[in-house]
Amino acid sequence: MIEFRKVSKSFDTVKAIDNISATIGEGHVFGLIGTNGAGKSTLMRLLCGVFRPDEGSITVDGDLVYDNPEAKAKIFYISDDQYFFKSGTPKDMLHLYRAYYPGFDTEKWMELMDKFGLECGRRINTFSKGMKKQLSVICGICANTKYLLCDETFDGLDPVMRQAVKALFIREIEERGLTPVIASHNLRELEDICEYVGLLHRGGILFEKDLDEMKLNLHKIQCIFKEEAQLSRLKEKLDVVTMDNRGALYTVTVRGIREEVEGCMEQLGLIFYELLPLSLEEIFISETEVKGYDIKTLIL
Repeated sequence: MIEFRKVSKSFDTVKAIDNISATIGEGHVFGLIGTNGAGKSTLMRLLCGVFRPDEGSITVDGDLVYDNPEAKAKIFYISDDQYFFKSGTPKDMLHLYRAYYPGFDTEKWMELMDKFGLECGRRINTFSKGMKKQLSVICGICANTKYLLCDETFDGLDPVMRQAVKALFIREIEERGLTPVIASHNLRELEDICEYVGLLHRGGILFEKDLDEMKLNLHKIQCIFKEEAQLSRLKEKLDVVTMDNRGALYTVTVRGIREEVEGCMEQLGLIFYELLPLSLEEIFISETEVKGYDIKTLIL
């Protein structure tokens, strides 16, 4: 289990992470989403011990991670801006990671390199962006660490490779209890694979929740009112997160139990209403809009 306890990190006058407390359980895919500059990459670097927190603590299975080789040995970090040896080959990376990770599975590495069609002796600087991401994922999987940190890992992968990487993650979770932590702006990709989600905004964490539970308690309603009084009663009876309208058609996002929301809508006696499922992207927009991160304020 990974635990953040009141963690803060600043760079000069910029507070990148502000008093974050969160827990990441084992054997599940945890998605880390956030607004631009929210601190996702900084949080990843804190977690793997590259940065030291200014305040608070980060523990991996109860051990502080910073300046602790034993705790770091449980983590493999795939950064967004990957680094490889100048003129190095995949075999060079293999030798490096075998030295740092005693449990590195060379046989699996060779098998995956062959399946992904990557040449072991070719210089990495001739690889495409997607091929470099594939190589990093293969090294991360074969390091056999308990936790795999992925910063924008799907960026640059074609649709077939994205599905292949997801399948790899799922297999490793089932076979050995791997815990991938994936930071990404591609919410559609995360929605397919993540079971838990943490949302960062302006250096703070807005929530960490089970994705299915979150969807069950947040609902999108499209409706048409007969009269203005019905709109007022809806606002009184339901926990409204966001509301928008185009002419007579209103789109309302509310929190609550589905049965109670439906019961309230029936009582209002509207001309029309319909409950629609929310995507992770819509949840992200709704939650951040509450905090003032709203497209209307950005373009108007």
